[in-house]
Amino acid sequence: MIDIRGLRIGYGNSPVLDGLDWHVARGEVVGLVGRNAAGKTTLLEAALGLREVDTGQLVVLGENPLRFSDAARARIGYVPQRGDLFEWMTASQLLRYFRSFYPRWNGALVDSLMRRWEIPADQLIGKLSGGQQQRLSIIRALAHQPDLLLLDEPVSALDPAARRDFIREIVAHVASQGTTIVFSTHQFADLERVALQVAFLQSGRIALQAGLDELLETTRRLTGNVTELCAAARSRGWEVLASTAREGAQGHVIARGDFTGDDGEGRMSLEDLFVEITR
Repeated sequence: MIDIRGLRIGYGNSPVLDGLDWHVARGEVVGLVGRNAAGKTTLLEAALGLREVDTGQLVVLGENPLRFSDAARARIGYVPQRGDLFEWMTASQLLRYFRSFYPRWNGALVDSLMRRWEIPADQLIGKLSGGQQQRLSIIRALAHQPDLLLLDEPVSALDPAARRDFIREIVAHVASQGTTIVFSTHQFADLERVALQVAFLQSGRIALQAGLDELLETTRRLTGNVTELCAAARSRGWEVLASTAREGAQGHVIARGDFTGDDGEGRMSLEDLFVEITR
C-alpha cells in the first residue's frame, strides 16, 4: 500500500526526513510514533501528495502521490492534525458535499456515527466544539470506506471516553474490513488497543518497525557496564537498540532478541521503549 525508498524532504539545508525507507503492507494497522517535530505530519502529507519531495521514491496504491488518479484518491481517507473543515457550512451540508465525490459513501454509517457521537447536523461547524469537529472529520474520513486510512493525531481533542469509542469504531468498522491504517499519536494506551505494528520515526528515518506484541516480548532493559552489556548482547545475536551511557560506564542498554524462558526482568512498556528509542 505504501512503498518509500530513500525519501528526503528538507527546508534549506535542514532535512526533516533523510533517506527514509518504509513499507506498509495491505491490511496492516501501523502506529507511527516520534517526538514533536520528528516529521510525522510531513511523512503523511508526502504520502498524500500534499508535499513535494527532494529525492527518493514514493509509491502509494501503486501511484506517485503527486499524480494521483481520481480512482486512487477515492480509496484514501485522511484526518489531519489540524482541522480543515468548512466552518461556514453545517455538518450535514459538509457531508453532502463530500458524498458527491465518493461512489462508496456509506450513508448508514454516517447517520449512526452522527447520532452516537452527538454531532448536531444543522449547526454551523464553526460553532461546534473542538471535539465535535474532530469527530466530524473522522466521520468524513470513514464514510467512503477507504482502502487506506491516514490519521494524524486523530484523537488529540477527544476526552478518554470519546477516544475509546473511536478505537472501537476503528476495530469494528475499519480494521475488520481489511483497511490499511496508519496513524500517528502520543496516546500510548490508544496505540496499544488498536495497532498491530509500531513504527518509530527518529532522526529523519524509521528507526524501528515491528509487531507490537512481538516488540514488547523481545525487548529488555539491561543494566550494568554498557561495554560489557553491548558485547554480551551481540554475542547472543541480540540487536542493541539504544544505550544511556558512554561505553565503559554504568548505565543500561535496550536490547532486542530471544528472551524465551527469562523471568521477565527488564520488560518495558511501549511508552518506556518510545522514550529510549527516540532519546
